[in-house]
Amino acid sequence: MILIIDDDSAVRSSLSFMLKRAGYEIQAVASPKEAIEVVRLVSPRLVLMDMNFSLTTTGAEGLVLLKQVKLFRPEVPVILMTAWGSIQLAVQGMQAGAFDFITKPWNNAALLQRIETALELACPQNKEELQKQTDALIRDNIIGKSRALTDVLNTVGRIARTNASVLITGESGTGKELIAEAIHINSQRAKQPFVKVNLGGISQSLFESEMFGHKKGAFTDAAADRIGRFELANKGTIFLDEIGDLDHSCQVKLLRVLQDQTYEVLGDSRPRKTDIRVVSATNADLRNMVNEHTFREDLFYRINLITIHLPALRDRRDDIPLLARYFAAKQAEINGLPHTEFSSDAIQFLTRLSYRGNIRELRNLVERTILISGKEVLEAADFEGQYQRHDESVSATAPLAGMTLDEIERQTILQALTYHKGNLSQVATALGISRAALYRRLEKYNITYPQ
Repeated sequence: MILIIDDDSAVRSSLSFMLKRAGYEIQAVASPKEAIEVVRLVSPRLVLMDMNFSLTTTGAEGLVLLKQVKLFRPEVPVILMTAWGSIQLAVQGMQAGAFDFITKPWNNAALLQRIETALELACPQNKEELQKQTDALIRDNIIGKSRALTDVLNTVGRIARTNASVLITGESGTGKELIAEAIHINSQRAKQPFVKVNLGGISQSLFESEMFGHKKGAFTDAAADRIGRFELANKGTIFLDEIGDLDHSCQVKLLRVLQDQTYEVLGDSRPRKTDIRVVSATNADLRNMVNEHTFREDLFYRINLITIHLPALRDRRDDIPLLARYFAAKQAEINGLPHTEFSSDAIQFLTRLSYRGNIRELRNLVERTILISGKEVLEAADFEGQYQRHDESVSATAPLAGMTLDEIERQTILQALTYHKGNLSQVATALGISRAALYRRLEKYNITYPQ
C-alpha cells in the first residue's frame, strides 16, 4: 500500500487515480494526525507526502511528520512533494531521512519511475540473490577480484536494473567511466543510448546549446539545428562526468531538467520531455563543496540517490598483476606484438608503487615499457627505468618560489609538455589529472598543444 498525505483534495484524487491505474493499492489522508494513525497500525510500502499543510507555510509541520513517520517505520521510503520555490525544504527533508523529492506540478511518468525505484531499492534481498545478480553482471574491461572491487560490483549488480540516479566518486584514473558503462549495460536501458558528457570541458556560454540543443538562428553562430545531449540520451543513460566542475548558473539549469525531466531547446520555447537515467562522476569532494557553497545542495541530493566510491589502486593491490597482464594482452592485440610475460620480480615491483594516477598510470607504465623494451619477458629493471623517467618528469615540474599559483600551474604544464614531447596522455598521467582537466588548463592558460 502507498500512503498519500496531502491536505489538498484535488492532489489526493489525482495521485490516487494515477497510482491505482498503475496497479498500486492506495490510502490517502489529509492531515499529519491521520497519517500517524495509519503508520502506527500498518506499514506502507511507500509514503508520498506533501511538505506544506494548511496550518503552516514554512514546512515545519511537514518536517515533524517526516521524522515521526521515520520513527515508526524507519525502513519505509518517503518521497516528498513541494513547490519549486520551496526546494530547500525538500533538501532539509532529505537530510531528515527522505528517500527522494519531487516538485509540484509533477510529471506523472517521472513520479512513477521514482516510486518504482524506491520500492525496488527498499525490497530486502538475501545474499544468494545478490550473488546471482553480481555473477550475472556484464563487466567488460573491469578487471580485478579484490574485496574492494567486489564490494563495488555487488552494488552495481544490486542497483543497475533500477532507475536510481548514481554518483560515482573516486580519484582520477580509478575507472569511473567503466563503472558507469557497467551500470548502463546491465540496466533495462541497455539497448538504448549511453551518452557521455564531460561537463568540465563545456564552457558556461555553450552549456545550454550542448546539453539541450538549439534551433537554427537561435544565436549568431547557430547556422543549423543542433541536437542536445539530453535528446540524444532519451530512453537511455546520460553520464555526467566531472560534475564537480560545473559552475553555479549551469548547476541551476541542470537541476531543472533533472527535477522536471523537461527542457527547452534554444530558440524553441516548446518544452520537451526526456526519459533518462542519470549517472554522474567526480573526483571532487562534493559534500565539502556544498558546505563551501560552490555546489548546490539540492543538485547534490538529486544526483546521488546511490553513491559508489571507487577505491584507489593502492587500496586494491591484489588486482595489480591482473590489470598489468590485461594491459599487456591488449597492447599485443592492438599493435600485433608477441605475448608479453612478467617475471616475479617485475610483478613485485609493480605492486609496490604508489600510483598517484591509479589505473591510468599503471596502464601507461605497462604499455610504455612494452613498446620501449621490445622484450617478451619483462623484468623489474625494465619497469624501474620507465618509472624513474616518469618520476623525474614530476620532479621537473615542481613549483617555483615567488610565483602565483596560476603561474606555477602554467609553468608546470609547459615543463611537462616539453618533457613528454607533447604526448598529452603522458602529461596528464605525470600531473595526476585527467585528459579533460588538462585540456581545460591548456585553454585557460592559452597554451598551444598538438591536435
